[in-house]
Parts: sequence; C-alpha cells; structure tokens
Amino acid sequence: MSNSMIKKAYKLLGEEYYNTRKHKSGGSYFYNELLEFPTTLKLLGNVKEKKILDLGCGPGIHSKKLSDQGAKVKGIDISKELIEIAKNEAPKVEFKVGDINKLPYKDAEFDIVFASLVMGHLKEWDKALSEIKRVLRRDGFFVFSNYNPVTEKFVKIRWFFRKFRELRGYFEEGIKKTIWKKDKDNFAEMVHYHKTYGTIVRLMIENGFEIRDYEDCKPLDSAKKDFPKEYERALNAPHFCVWKVRRK
Repeated sequence: MSNSMIKKAYKLLGEEYYNTRKHKSGGSYFYNELLEFPTTLKLLGNVKEKKILDLGCGPGIHSKKLSDQGAKVKGIDISKELIEIAKNEAPKVEFKVGDINKLPYKDAEFDIVFASLVMGHLKEWDKALSEIKRVLRRDGFFVFSNYNPVTEKFVKIRWFFRKFRELRGYFEEGIKKTIWKKDKDNFAEMVHYHKTYGTIVRLMIENGFEIRDYEDCKPLDSAKKDFPKEYERALNAPHFCVWKVRRK
C-alpha cells in the first residue's frame, strides 16, 4: 500500500518538490537542505573515493553533492519521475528505478549506504535491512535519517483561546498519513510509520548492525533569517534524527 501511495504522491508533486528544494523556497528547502541533510552529511564524514548507494535518492540533489565531494555514487528510487529529474541533476551518477527490498546490486558493493528520510515509509524494516547489509562491505556503514520518534508524536491541541503541542501515543506504533496538496483538486496521501527508539535499536541489533553514532537534526544558523518560525520550532523540538550503524 505504501509503495503505491509514494509513487502517486511523487508522480503528482515530484517536480514541485524538486523545484522548492533546488530554488531555495518553501518548506521542503528548509526541512531538507537546512535541517536534515547537514546533519546527515556530518555523520557521513569524509566520502572521497567512497562507493556510496543513495537509497531513495529522489531528485538526485544529495547524490550530486556527494559526487561533487569525490564519492562514487549510485542512486535508486521507486519513483520513475524523480529518477528522470535525478539524471539531469547529477549526470555523473548512475540512477535506477527500483525497490529498496530487492536491490539490483552485487554483494559487498558499497562502502556506505545512506537513506534520507526513507526508512519511515516502510512498515517492516527487516527485508530492507537484509538487502542493505548484503550490498555493504563488512564494516561498511549505513547512515539514515528519520523522523524523531518523540517529536513526531506531538499533536496540536486547543484550550480556550490558546494552542499547545502535547506528546501523545508514543508507544502506539503504526501508520500515519499526511496530505500533500498541489491545489484543491490535486492531492495525494503520503504514508509514514512511527517506531519508538526501542524498536529502531532492536531492529539494528537483530539485523546485524552496530550503532556507532546518533544525532538529532539542528537547523543551520543561516535558516533563522528566512525561516524564523520553522527555525525556532526545530531548535526547540528536533523534527529529525540521524543514525550511523556499522555492518558487522
């Protein structure tokens, strides 16, 4: 179900999503370029000469950045519309349309696999982690960002004339749906699955990974001027987090 929802959402809004990130406007630019990816890049470390798989590469923006830093990058995404954009964005990178649960790559092909806000779209992680482990060399790293498990369970509530955010249902794992709108007549559902910290840690251990680093995503100082409300909110309650795990 989630695959079809994701395909539909990016077929409808893929180009718009790319343009907001590329042209430094809108929420996608703030949340991806000024909040999530700087922390992901930090945990990736020195990527020069590293063989990297960009898992769920989207429009190829991250692939291009890593390629420009000297990495040997390949990218894969479920959306053919985004892959077409990615081929123009990063012509030096080899891109494919494919499924995270059945990767078309050789065993131990990569030094690093990274996934930017991809894992949360999966209900079950075991198949994907098995494939990620297979294509990683021994002692290779998997770096992935995800919604912060605590912050994503905040809900908006109203009490008389005041609005608050309250943490509710942290231990209730399962599906969350949001609406992506192009206009009032064109919209799509995007699906995400909440998992607690405990579940994520257990999944890493059970699938043969060792946790080596973790960091909550803090917005860049440069975001304060153009996105003051988003900056303040993300500074007080981190939207995303990044995990760095090593294949045993």
